Amino acid sequence: MAGVDGAAEPAGTRDASDEPPRALVDRVLANPITGFLPWIVLAVIEGPGRIALASAVALGLSVLFLVVEVARGSSPKALSFVDVVAFGAFLVGALVASPGTTTWLETWFGEIANIVLVVFVFASLAIRKPFTLQYAKEETPEEYWDSPIFLRVNDVITAVWGLAFLGAAIAGWYGDAVLHSNNNLWTGWVLQIFASLIAVAFTEWYPDYATARSLEAAGLPTDPPPPVEDFLAQLTTYLIIIGIISLVFDGGPTALGVGLIVVGGVATGALRKRSAQVAAERAAASPEPS
Repeated sequence: MAGVDGAAEPAGTRDASDEPPRALVDRVLANPITGFLPWIVLAVIEGPGRIALASAVALGLSVLFLVVEVARGSSPKALSFVDVVAFGAFLVGALVASPGTTTWLETWFGEIANIVLVVFVFASLAIRKPFTLQYAKEETPEEYWDSPIFLRVNDVITAVWGLAFLGAAIAGWYGDAVLHSNNNLWTGWVLQIFASLIAVAFTEWYPDYATARSLEAAGLPTDPPPPVEDFLAQLTTYLIIIGIISLVFDGGPTALGVGLIVVGGVATGALRKRSAQVAAERAAASPEPS
């Protein structure tokens, strides 16, 4: 994964041509986003009358990932075990719940799922074992595992994921408790997905940025850090998607959807142009190779 592992070591110390190619399945398993995939599936399927079905599908997917991890010789991840335990508990609870409890679960199920993730993520930070470390170590030589930058990058990325899930939980709570709308497009879907997309974009961008900055501060040779504009451009691209969703699903005034598409398009173009300018300026300032 380019996100977590790329920053674990000084730039220039790894060359893809020096490493044997990894199978696609290995790369998938080494990505923390894979551990959250069952939760995404759960969020998509769950709804009135579908909690047991959503839990069963998510549980099956979690068990599959865990079995494949073991079969491929990969170290089982803490997140994988949390997935299996949580979805197993959700499934049992949905099957034995009384009608009244089922109604309550159908209202608050999304917030419960997000809070479980918030607790897991911040607990991993509290015990100084951020959950992303297990994924990053699979893609990073052991000699870098104790380096301050490697540990700091994983602390920061783990915290960002925790904040994303907390934001999603708050958005869901607002929709259910304040708007009394369990299926509100914005609080139930757009804002929660946007929070996760921010974490995904940050996971992909931050490691290389933090590593390059750290090496620059130490006076060591390194590639230039990816500009902040690269990260922001991913977020503004999401505005275009949100605008389209708003128009398609009638999530607000037409002007809102069109405005999001226009703002997202203009901002993305400007940020990418600025990113290209920064890259050109750095290339011009770099000394010519002798």
